[in-house]
Amino acid sequence: MSKSYRLAYEETFACVQCGYCLPKCPTYETTGVETQSPRGRINLVKLLAEEKISIDSAASSIELCLGCRACETACPTNVQYGTILQSAKELITKEMPSSKMELLLLEKGLPNKKWQKAAGRGLEIAQKTGMVSLARKAGIMRVFPESIQAMESIAPMIKMPKKKERKYRVLPPIGKKTYTVGFFVGCIMDMMFSKINDDSMKLLQLAGYEVTLIEEQTCCGALLHHSGKKRETIALAKKNIAVFEKYDFDFIINSIGGCGAMLVEYPELFDEHSEWHSRAEKFALRCKDISVLLAESSLPFTKEIRKVVAYQPSCHLRHVQKVIDEPHQLIKKIPGIDYRTFEKQDMCCGSAGIYNVVHYNEAMEVLDQKMTHIEKVEPDIIVTSNPGCHLQMKLGVEREGKTEKIKVVHIVELLAEACEIY
Repeated sequence: MSKSYRLAYEETFACVQCGYCLPKCPTYETTGVETQSPRGRINLVKLLAEEKISIDSAASSIELCLGCRACETACPTNVQYGTILQSAKELITKEMPSSKMELLLLEKGLPNKKWQKAAGRGLEIAQKTGMVSLARKAGIMRVFPESIQAMESIAPMIKMPKKKERKYRVLPPIGKKTYTVGFFVGCIMDMMFSKINDDSMKLLQLAGYEVTLIEEQTCCGALLHHSGKKRETIALAKKNIAVFEKYDFDFIINSIGGCGAMLVEYPELFDEHSEWHSRAEKFALRCKDISVLLAESSLPFTKEIRKVVAYQPSCHLRHVQKVIDEPHQLIKKIPGIDYRTFEKQDMCCGSAGIYNVVHYNEAMEVLDQKMTHIEKVEPDIIVTSNPGCHLQMKLGVEREGKTEKIKVVHIVELLAEACEIY
């Protein structure tokens, strides 16, 4: 099989090399190098498909792409950059196998609920007993790479929901029922930020939605997909589609920008004329970010929050799900909020799944530029809409030495506080 067959070769011809994408690309912004831009990467994929360059020649540029897809939003000719990038990642993954550790974490760890719970409980116990703090003081953390040390320093206090607290059940609406929704909890989100998931469901109830939490759901597959592992992603997608099909939900709601983008793109995993493509389309049409439903509702805000707020949008919420206005609208509705926009607000923060761990230095360059723009509006609170962005912004605040001045929260946390949900 030729590389042109396996790569999205035909799609590369839609790029007219106009350069509109360049100012929107984080890696072009930090490097100024053509091969680190969407336009440059599209050219590399085209040359790779024509077998004019080797996979090794293109791999580093492809791997350093954050996959934020801001270039798609900026593109005047509707180039399907995500499809082109994904085809290159799948080829590179096939020709250049991942490390055993990466395979263990992505293929065995994330889709496994028992592993997630065990990891979450282990970290929760280590934090509560002071083992993490002791390891830090004893210098044990220094044996880990700088990226792991950085992530550990901003990790939230883990509080895994107990079985009696997290019953998989139907949560009735408060007041008149509007719609029935199934709630998607995610993996990392539910392990590190389970309270945000719980608060999300309470907000939906408060807005008049009947919320159902089903145990059979699994990982969305986003991190596997971004690593070029299509077969494994399809297996997870089929499982999620099948379990949610058992229920007659009006919507399937999540509070995770990255996972939500994967869910709405499930149809792209399957052959267009297959039964699974049709089932994936029906599933994807029902998937919405929580901000979409809450923006249409009348949340009863009972508390003023007199703070300066800046919002860092999730790239996959904005550029893939096309959810742009709703988070702004919700933040502005909160009594007392002084909402301020900042330069290059729509540019990636450098999180991008596990990019900030795998490509730490490059991610920090992107993050530092982001913080330069944010700090100009002097926020008290930075609002995010994705767990990866949440951790990355916390790291940015810490790198600037402003942890006492600037708080980082998920938009659900801000709304829950304004509605006095605790």
